[in-house]
Amino acid sequence: MLEGELVRLRALEPEESDRIHGWVHDPDVGRWMNHSYPRSLAQLRKRAEERPVNSYELVVLGIEAKADGQLIGIIDLRDAEPEVGNAELDIYIGEAEYRGGGGYGTEALRLMCRYGFNSMRLHMITLWVVAENERARHVYRKVGFTEDGRHREAFVAMDGKRHDMILMSMLKGELRS
Repeated sequence: MLEGELVRLRALEPEESDRIHGWVHDPDVGRWMNHSYPRSLAQLRKRAEERPVNSYELVVLGIEAKADGQLIGIIDLRDAEPEVGNAELDIYIGEAEYRGGGGYGTEALRLMCRYGFNSMRLHMITLWVVAENERARHVYRKVGFTEDGRHREAFVAMDGKRHDMILMSMLKGELRS
C-alpha cells in the first residue's frame, strides 16, 4: 500500500466493480477516455475476478481517500519493460466530489511515479492525454511531466469528433514534490 496525506493507493477488490461500473458510464469521467464497447456490470465483475495479480508489466491500484476510506479512482502503470525501464501511466478520478482541485489526483500521481521510479526501477514514465484536457495537462506538468509530441486526430470522442493526443513523459529525477 502506498500512502500520502490525502490518498492511499491499494489493490482493487472484485466487489468494487459496482462503483467502477458507475464511473465508466459517467459522461464526465469518460469524456477523455478511450472507449471500448459498452460492458455490463456482470462483464466488469467477471473481468475483475479474472484480473491477473499485479506484476512488473501491469500494476493497477485503486485510489482511496484517506479521510473516509472511499475508493475514488484508479491509477496504473502498464506495459512496463524491464529491459529499457519504461512504463505507461493511466489515471482517473471517478468520484465527482474528489475531482478538480482537491489535490487527490496530484498526490496519487506523485505516489505512483515515486513507486515506479524507486520500487520498479523505471527510467521513464509516459502517458497520453487529449490536447483539450487542459486540467489534466496542468496537473501532469505540475508533477514533472513534459510534453514530447502530438499525435494528430488520434482520439475519437463519444460524439465522434476527433482530437489530438499529447505524449508526455517524465524521467527518473524529474518528479516534483
